Amino acid sequence: MANPIFNIFKPKVTEKFTLRDEEFEAVGKQLKREIDKVFGRSLAIRELDSGSDNSTEIELVNLGAPHYDVERFGVSFVASPRHADVIAITGAVTNNMAIAVKKTYDAAPAPKFVIAIGDDACGTGVFADSYATLGSADKILPVDLKIPGNPPSPTEILKGLLALMKIILEKGQ
Repeated sequence: MANPIFNIFKPKVTEKFTLRDEEFEAVGKQLKREIDKVFGRSLAIRELDSGSDNSTEIELVNLGAPHYDVERFGVSFVASPRHADVIAITGAVTNNMAIAVKKTYDAAPAPKFVIAIGDDACGTGVFADSYATLGSADKILPVDLKIPGNPPSPTEILKGLLALMKIILEKGQ
């Protein structure tokens, strides 16, 4: 009987972890300032899965979850390309998705920007030379920025968005 009571009151052994990722917070605040300079409002992203393994999509969904909450930095994900500033394409473009990818791009308003997220979309993934794919996103769309990784971390994705803001400012669009 003493053993269960002892287990209740003894100190618990857990790993040390922090609730805040300081690097993510710093990049997010910098991204917010850059988004305000470029768009003067929030950045709307339409995620387009062109045939991925869903690892990158999981990280994109994590960005919108309460732990990361990227909306506080001015980044939102939209359901329609007609409302998007940026198309974020994930996965190697499969033969069956090529028309849908092109239609999604055509439906986005100008100026439109495309980022390839993940190794498959960047052309370095395991499906790059598959018979069932066209390959990387830049074989069908004009890609402005590539964020490699399988999958890239949420911080790497934010750093990529920050790099896109700087590219847009340099081009003067």
